[in-house]
Amino acid sequence: MAAFATKQSMLLLSLSLLLLIGVSTGSFYDNFDITWGNGRANIFESGQLLTCTLDKISGSGFQSKKEYLFGKIDMKMKLVAGNSAGTVTAYYLSSKGETWDEIDFEFLGNVTGQPYVLHTNLFTGGKGNREMQFYLWFDPTADFHTYTVLWNPLNIIFLVDGIPIRVFKNNEAHGVAYPKSQPMKIYSSLWEADDWATQGGRVKTDWTNAPFSASYRSFNDVDCCSRTSVWNWVTCNANSNSWMWTTLNSNQLGQMKWVQDDYMIYNYCNDFKRFPQGLPTECNLG
Repeated sequence: MAAFATKQSMLLLSLSLLLLIGVSTGSFYDNFDITWGNGRANIFESGQLLTCTLDKISGSGFQSKKEYLFGKIDMKMKLVAGNSAGTVTAYYLSSKGETWDEIDFEFLGNVTGQPYVLHTNLFTGGKGNREMQFYLWFDPTADFHTYTVLWNPLNIIFLVDGIPIRVFKNNEAHGVAYPKSQPMKIYSSLWEADDWATQGGRVKTDWTNAPFSASYRSFNDVDCCSRTSVWNWVTCNANSNSWMWTTLNSNQLGQMKWVQDDYMIYNYCNDFKRFPQGLPTECNLG
């Protein structure tokens, strides 16, 4: 009887730990709901592949079943190929309400042969204006590549194929708001925004190329704190999760410098015309 009780206790402990770290199977059926598009988003390969499509009538999108408060979240994506001008593939985390927090990857399409623009942004308390834009050092339409958000109490790191491209540090001590209390869901969508997306809206969507399609694989949220309902909350044992205290090491700082020197095309922290009264506080903190 004692042995049975011990096994039962170990099973309960194991289940608790699985909940604690937010383990995901990677299946899109298990982790996401298709929320709009009237059949234009679909899941294939027993839950291992998700596609969003866009035509002249509508785009499509999906969202996570869970909400996250800190985590390391990976998604492999393959973007719209060919003439993708006017299309936007968005992949982001966001909370709700008028003072929402948000962490953005947006991929702005372009005409055939011209590079995609990776647009990143970050909102705290409903305020954004922290855009950084990059070209990529590969063709994001030829194969799947991994896009990662590492969000912990110290910093938010944007990574592409494991290479950091941007970091937003927790500078609350200097009066800079930092997202740390509002759980966020993951959202992704493929939609048309040809009034601004490609070359400032000068190039419009060529609908003869429709339907446009973006694909997703290998979702991973193993390292995270999450909940599946607003009525419950899962906390994390931060001491056992190294991601919770990860910052960039010297090698990663060198990688980020390479990306920002060679591939960054816009940085709000360098836009003195946009901020004539002075750059945002975090821009002066290093």
